[in-house]
Amino acid sequence: MRTLAAALCALALITTGAQAQSLKDFMATVMKKWTAPFEPFNLIGNIYYVGTDGIAVYVIKTSQGLILMDTAMPQSTGMIKDNIAKLGFKPGDIKIILNSHAHLDHTGGFAEIKQETGAQLIAGERDKPLLEGGYYPGDEKNADLGFPPVKVDRTVKEGDKVTLGDVTLIAHATPGHSPGCTSWEMTVSDGGQNRTVLFFCSGTVALNRLVGNPTYSGIVDDYRSTFAKVKAMKVDVLLGPHPEVYDMQAKRAQMKDGAANPFVKPGENATYVGGLEQDFDKQFAKQTAALHKAN
Repeated sequence: MRTLAAALCALALITTGAQAQSLKDFMATVMKKWTAPFEPFNLIGNIYYVGTDGIAVYVIKTSQGLILMDTAMPQSTGMIKDNIAKLGFKPGDIKIILNSHAHLDHTGGFAEIKQETGAQLIAGERDKPLLEGGYYPGDEKNADLGFPPVKVDRTVKEGDKVTLGDVTLIAHATPGHSPGCTSWEMTVSDGGQNRTVLFFCSGTVALNRLVGNPTYSGIVDDYRSTFAKVKAMKVDVLLGPHPEVYDMQAKRAQMKDGAANPFVKPGENATYVGGLEQDFDKQFAKQTAALHKAN
């Protein structure tokens, strides 16, 4: 099966009439992986993986409760809560919910968990209308891409900090994939050393239109500024919204007591984003050529 990113990029180039049916077919296929269970585990330090086999969700333990990073599809919310409980935590102890970006596969459980826990939802300021409207940017009426709307309690921009107990995360504006795409940076202790962790929002083209009638104004410049910013960051541990971003399953299989944590891989962010940038250039060229041909 092709990766999610490659499949979505292909869909983005389909004509509007065929896209709806293609999107339905794609969603039916990818949902098998997106909703498949994956055993939760301690990833590194106080960061835990509680997502599915195809969608990454994280819990961060603090001295004053839990921080939840993203959710998954709405039908997986029960699984996410069960995974949190399997680790010995209480879903009711979630105090803060952080969002990477406002797409249905990372926001589906926000409304339910927020209602149950009273947690504060924090997201990039430019994604607030998407989250509160429950729609994909530039495609407000497409029910296939919609999700349960949820109230945003606080918005963040570049450099803003979110603190709960003994844990602080720094927000980095990394727009493109969504207007308010936000990557989150924090430090963990691993084997007596401090490690810089980056929860990278995303940088795939996905269903975004880059030319003609772009998904949103300024999207191309946003992508390019994000690639430059993230490649320059000094990161020890790269995480992301989908397991394939950082080869989660392979690294999980390599974990052994007493051995070095395989998720520590300095510089992986620069290599990964370099690949994203090359793919973006290809997609931009294809969309530009298709636009010229249509005209």
